[in-house]
This record gives sequence, C-alpha cells and structure tokens, in this order.
Amino acid sequence: MVALRDIREAQEILKGVVHRTALTYSSVLSEISGGEIYLKMENLQKTGAFKIRGAYNKIAHLGEEERKKGVVAASAGNHAQGVALAAKIFGIPATIVMPRYAPLSKVTRTKKLGAQVILEGDVFDEAYEAALRIQERTGAVFVHPFNDPHVIAGQGTIGLEIMEDLPDVDMIVVPVGGGGLISGISIAVKSINPNVRIVGVQTENMPSMIASLKRGRIEKIEGKPTLADGIAVKKPGEITFEIIKKYVDDMVMVNEEEIADAILFLLEQAKVVAEGAGAVGVAALLNRLDVNGKKAVVVVSGGNIDVNMIDRIINKGLVKSGRKVFIETFVMDRPGALKELLGVVAELGANVLSVFHNRSAKDVPIGFAKIELELETVDEKHVEEIERVLIAKGYEVRIGR
Repeated sequence: MVALRDIREAQEILKGVVHRTALTYSSVLSEISGGEIYLKMENLQKTGAFKIRGAYNKIAHLGEEERKKGVVAASAGNHAQGVALAAKIFGIPATIVMPRYAPLSKVTRTKKLGAQVILEGDVFDEAYEAALRIQERTGAVFVHPFNDPHVIAGQGTIGLEIMEDLPDVDMIVVPVGGGGLISGISIAVKSINPNVRIVGVQTENMPSMIASLKRGRIEKIEGKPTLADGIAVKKPGEITFEIIKKYVDDMVMVNEEEIADAILFLLEQAKVVAEGAGAVGVAALLNRLDVNGKKAVVVVSGGNIDVNMIDRIINKGLVKSGRKVFIETFVMDRPGALKELLGVVAELGANVLSVFHNRSAKDVPIGFAKIELELETVDEKHVEEIERVLIAKGYEVRIGR
C-alpha cells in the first residue's frame, strides 16, 4: 500500500514546502529517564503540526480536473490547517468540516488560510460523516486525515528525517489517533532499520487503535472527551490498521492527568509548547516506558493549544505541586483582623495573589468575615507549614487543593 519509495518521493515533493523540523536533544528528559532523549519538533512545523506533509503530498498527486473541483476534509483542527494551507498553495478551493467543539484557535486559523469552515458534530467522526456528504454532493476530492496512501507517505517523511539525523536511534515514540503518522514513520524507519522499536501512544479516553488491535479487527468505540483532541478518533482506518499490525512494536495508553502534566512539563522544563496530542509521547516516556540506556525520539506532533487551556493546565499543575494554594478561613469582623492574618502569611513567605472578603455568606457567623486567599507557595511542605501555623494561632483553616 505504501512503500519506502513512496515516502522518498513525498520527501522530494515537500522540499521547499515544509520545514525540516529540528531533532532536539532534551537534557531534562534524558536525566529523568536514564536514556538519551530527543524531541522531533513538529510543533514548529508550518501551521503548528505535521499535517501539512500528508495534505500537500495528497493534493500534489491530484490531476488538473480533480483540483478544479476543490478538496473537502474533516478535522479536529490540525489536518484542517494542513489541507487549507496546501489548497492555498495550489490555488484551489477547500471546504473543511470541524467538530462544533474544536478549539477556537484552530477554527480561526483554518479560516484565515482561506478555507470554508463548517462546524458539525461533537467529535471528529461526526464531522467526517458530514464531510463525506459534502464530497458526494459537490464532487470535490476528499482528503482523508489518515486513511490514504499519499497522506501516509507524506507523514512518513518525518521518519526519514529522524533516520538521517539520528541513524542509531533505538526507539521512536509516536502519538496515535487514526494512525496515519505512525504508519508513515514506521514504514520509513523499519525499511531502513528493522531493529528500531516503534511505540504508539493513545489516550485512555479514546483508545480506538489499541482496542482494535486487541480484538484483531477494526472497532469503533465511543470514548470520552480528551485533552488530546487531535488524536480523538473513534474508528481507525483500514489501511493504517494493517500497517500498524505489521510494523509497530507496541502501543501504550496515558491518562488525562498524565497528558496535562506532560504539557506543563514541556512548557516549564523543556521550553516547548505542545498541544495534548503532541504531549502524549512525553507522557508515555515519563509514566509508561523504560528507555534507560536507549536513544529515543519522541515526536511532538503539534503545538496548537488554546491559550485558555494552557492557563487552566498551568494553574491545575501549580496547585497539584503545592506551588499555589487556596485557603479559606474566618476572622473577626473588626479593623485590623485581615491585616493580622496577612501578616502571618507574609511571615511564612507566601505571596498573596488574591484576597476575597465576605461577611454575607450563609456559613459566616455574625461578627465574622470569611477570607479566601490565593497564595503562591514553594511546595507541599510549605503549604503544610502555613496550615499548621494558622491553626496554632487559632484560625479555622480549609485548604483547597
């Protein structure tokens, strides 16, 4: 279905169109894991994800008459931008169907690239069905996000770049939704060196490929909403399923908390912005995989994360690590009482981020006021010290974690 020669052809087609993204050594991940860890930075690709590779290669193989009819695609966001940019380069119309709850940033960027965007369905698979109906009605060419040989070959150019930059790599860790990315990478890599271990990663909330592999046939699962919206695919492709059975060595799952932690880790420790789907490989490296003594590459497949989502993940991560805490207590409703409380907090070295003073709530006794503090702290031990001292000074304390 797809061979190394197809991927090499795609590499020639993509020259001057896509970025040859960096393969960056991560000292912090190497130290933690005991391996020699590199990040393949597809989050720095055009449109912020790897998808332009497959989309452009697909459209490049269309005939003149096919291009005149335009293209249609379904996507949770990254494929949408890849198809939109490729269509813009070729000067042809593009219609993209995206789920209603696709990140607003991805919807906006797709529109700015000149595509007509239609929002339909709650998840990718429902948007996919809507896109097929449009394709039947208009005669436009459907650009599948993963179940297409030209798309797979385009994504496989990442594998060629990894092997050129790090020929003695031992393991490559790849996010998996419908399977187009790992299919292309595994064909390219295994054709060059069959001993390289290819590991796919899915979210526990939508493990459709793992479920299908376990049952020996393609299965559609309902799943749950996930931070990794870019790999939230209910049903794998027929082509990708067969390729993965043949070439991929292992598949692992990570949960939502691990994905959030990986996003924050990459942002804070590695200075890398990754979306949920782009961070699942790092989540697997930190929680599931043994890479001690091995050279491993983690594909950071995309960086198109909504700023509001980053804010929520950062705040949750800070609270989880004890670097931010919410404290609720009561003080006498008299002048100076709040100042005394804040004086104790200051002496303990906590930074006050916000104060909410409420004397009218139902649970506030007459003559008292409820004080809610948002504090910047050092760690869990610091939080425990603050709680201990406040209780010792007679305050009733509730810690929000």
